[in-house]
Amino acid sequence: MPSIDSKDIKKLIVACDAGMGSSVMLASQLRKQLKDSGVTVEHTPVNSIPDDADVVVCHAGLAARAKASAPGKPLVSFQIFLGDPAVTKLVNTIKNGGTVDA
Repeated sequence: MPSIDSKDIKKLIVACDAGMGSSVMLASQLRKQLKDSGVTVEHTPVNSIPDDADVVVCHAGLAARAKASAPGKPLVSFQIFLGDPAVTKLVNTIKNGGTVDA
C-alpha cells in the first residue's frame, strides 16, 4: 500500500473523467484549503496523471483507472465531490502532519 508523509507532499492531483465540472470545483476547494501549506493542487484527466504527482484524489468510480495511470502513488478515493470525509481527512493530515495511506 503506497503511503507518503504529509511533509513530502508537494503536488496533489485531482483526477477526473468527463470534465463535467464537479472535480474542477473540488480542485478549487482544495487549492483554497491548502493555500498556505506549500502544496500545489492540479486538475488532470485520469489517464494523464503526471509522474511528479505525490497524491492522487479521484472519485471511487475512477480509482482503478487512476491506479493504472499512477502506479505506486497514494490514491485517495471519495464518494461525494464536496464534503467527503476521505478528502477532509487528507486536508487535515496535510495541514497537521501525518501519513497519507492509500
